[in-house]
Amino acid sequence: MDLDPGLRRLALGTLLAAYPGPVPPDWAVDLLADGLAGHTLFGTNVHDTAQVAASTAALRAGRPDALIAIDEEGGDVTRLAHATGSPYPGNAALGAIGDVALTRRVYQSIGAELAALGITVNLAPTVDVNTADDNPVIGTRSFGADPVRVAAHSAAAVAGLQAAGVAACAKHFPGHGATVTDSHHELPTVDAPLSLLRQRDLPPFAAIVAAGARAVMTAHIRVPELTDADPATFSRAVLVDLLRAEYGFTGTIITDALEMKGAAIAAGGVGPAAVRALTAGADLLCIGAQVDADLVERVAAEIVDALADGRLAVTRVEEAAGRAADLAAWTRAAGRSSATADTELGYAAARRAVRVDGLLTGLEQPLVVQLHTESTMAEGRVPWGLGPHLGGASEEVRVIATETDPATLRGLAGDRPIVLVGRHLHRLPGGPALIDALAAQHPVTVVEMGWPAQWRPTGARAFVTTYGASHANGRAAAEALGLAG
Repeated sequence: MDLDPGLRRLALGTLLAAYPGPVPPDWAVDLLADGLAGHTLFGTNVHDTAQVAASTAALRAGRPDALIAIDEEGGDVTRLAHATGSPYPGNAALGAIGDVALTRRVYQSIGAELAALGITVNLAPTVDVNTADDNPVIGTRSFGADPVRVAAHSAAAVAGLQAAGVAACAKHFPGHGATVTDSHHELPTVDAPLSLLRQRDLPPFAAIVAAGARAVMTAHIRVPELTDADPATFSRAVLVDLLRAEYGFTGTIITDALEMKGAAIAAGGVGPAAVRALTAGADLLCIGAQVDADLVERVAAEIVDALADGRLAVTRVEEAAGRAADLAAWTRAAGRSSATADTELGYAAARRAVRVDGLLTGLEQPLVVQLHTESTMAEGRVPWGLGPHLGGASEEVRVIATETDPATLRGLAGDRPIVLVGRHLHRLPGGPALIDALAAQHPVTVVEMGWPAQWRPTGARAFVTTYGASHANGRAAAEALGLAG
């Protein structure tokens, strides 16, 4: 059935789509001309900076005020530098340093790079307070576990991005930091009273609202006291009563990707999820990464059908599309900043974040062992570790902790010391046991490039913490160990 053109255009005005490959296909540009709000760029859309700039120009041929968004958090989540790792440390490192002015400068540098490429919305910063050491999806993306510190750095990050002319989208409301499951795969639950949320999870969101953040992203998490069995993305109590009425947010509410199982399974598909999110008060619906023209049309049709059968009010969709248009208007008015990107700032910051417990001695020509860690969907397959930064005298091997015999590594090392590198070592299956067994019989230095939990290896000569696994963090660690090439 053909859709009413006016209603189809209205529905498209609430959607943030995506497309495959480094060159925007014709349908991606045509949909913008038909009213689509914009596109999100992922690693598959990024080959090099010249290509990205050409892509954003091609998209604006469809409509000059198209929103072009990206997840460029620095640290472990990067799209522009997905092939090498980010030249900036992430939030955990910046929080550990504790220099709010530095956080603002780093985010302004990230924003300047995005603005120069024609990207107008950064789906960052992550402002979740990471209070769960076993959080599988936030971790080093957080400024820390202290709400006051996280709030201060969150406001600085927003100010830095928007000073560069790029809209900030703080995430994930009302707070993803206390979860121990990944909303890409299931619906996590934060079973806490609202009083605790106000004390622990919500202060950073109050801070970013006060700092003038143009957008806030919803979380696909269940908070029983507020959302019953549903994710926050579908909760009017969360999006309208809490975010808008209590915290005074007047900008654009953007959903996390609706293809994520935390939303799609709860609603019965991406189309129904879009309708439920709009009904709850969301304005701009991020469909996800696996998008084609047919999916966009199906989601738009679901919205139009909901308008026809009364599940959605026309005024609600007009309000949502209007807020998406307001965001686009802000990005056009902001224009390009005179600020320029400064990646050396990122490397300098990463050096300041390194912490050493123990003595870094006797590390000549070590065997460097990287313990294999699966990447989250938020991170993607981005290179990490010390390998790219080692001088020729150091050898690196990669192993799976649960499948590696300590005697094998001792045999490979011979008389040389071992440097063991990992991410979130405390929850890596077999990791702590392997490290302790090695350290009991061999000189071992441990480098933790993930979230720094309370666990410490038994018998290691030194424990080095980087608070992230970006390219900048890896170089900083190699330098601290005296191994940089």
